[in-house]
Amino acid sequence: MGLTIGVDIGGTKIAAGLVDEAGTILDTCQVATPPSPEGVIEAIADAIKAVGEGTSAEAVGIGAAGYVDDKRATVLFAPNIAWRHEALKDKIEQRVSLSVVVENDANAAAWGEYRFGAGTGHDDVVVITLGTGLGGGIIIGGRLHRGRFGVAGEFGHLRVVPDGLLCGCGSQGCWEQYASGRALVRYARQRATATPEAAKVLLAEGDGTPEGIEGRHVSSAARQGDPVAIDSFRELARWAGAGLADLASLFDPSAFIVGGGVSDEGDLVLDPIRKSFRRWLVGSRYRPHAQVLAARLGGRAGLVGAADLARQG
Repeated sequence: MGLTIGVDIGGTKIAAGLVDEAGTILDTCQVATPPSPEGVIEAIADAIKAVGEGTSAEAVGIGAAGYVDDKRATVLFAPNIAWRHEALKDKIEQRVSLSVVVENDANAAAWGEYRFGAGTGHDDVVVITLGTGLGGGIIIGGRLHRGRFGVAGEFGHLRVVPDGLLCGCGSQGCWEQYASGRALVRYARQRATATPEAAKVLLAEGDGTPEGIEGRHVSSAARQGDPVAIDSFRELARWAGAGLADLASLFDPSAFIVGGGVSDEGDLVLDPIRKSFRRWLVGSRYRPHAQVLAARLGGRAGLVGAADLARQG
């Protein structure tokens, strides 16, 4: 199969792209995410038509945040769009006259990194995305592992602290409460409150108060050497690396790929993640260590991965 179309559904925008077999995006279209579930359906169809019109595109892959069934057709649960058992595949196929594959967005991004990004050359890869929350995907033996019911890889909701912080999923102590963009901001605000004299650069990046600190302020301050901002990244990395060590016990991959907005800070966060991973890896002195790599495709991973999954059928 040659050209396919990938769609990445975000909370504020929907991106569609025409993608070739090498993972190159030839054309793109971006539209705002409508507020209503049905409006999202129409916006997806419009974006697909915009990039597919007059081309030889043969199929569509859609990355959606939420639980996707084992047939890759129905979104069982999407918290940000209020889809419940949404027959997304059928509805889009009726509107665009192309075959459609629906996949979880983190799985699509993981597949994109495996095929065309940092995972090239590895057959066993675990991808985590450190964004607002924490997502992930699993590649075993060169195949995307979705689980029996299609919802494997929801790493962010592994409980790492019994009776810990309340998560948006309704549980307590989920990993994403300790290793995510939200967690980073919480760490920075707590530390700036406790030691404001050490957080002068960090506080100046915002409105001067701990409550005004946002993720971009922590990143900027850390690059300027602010000790509180750097320590906040280290705390996030400690939790992230410990979680990777647990995943190594489960999957034993040759590589972990770290993506998402937090990973954009490069070695500022990746080096302490690697250190924490080595610290908490069971039998660390006596076993091979998986590589911990930075994602390469950035925000393109989900779109490119979804398009390639449509090509795989």
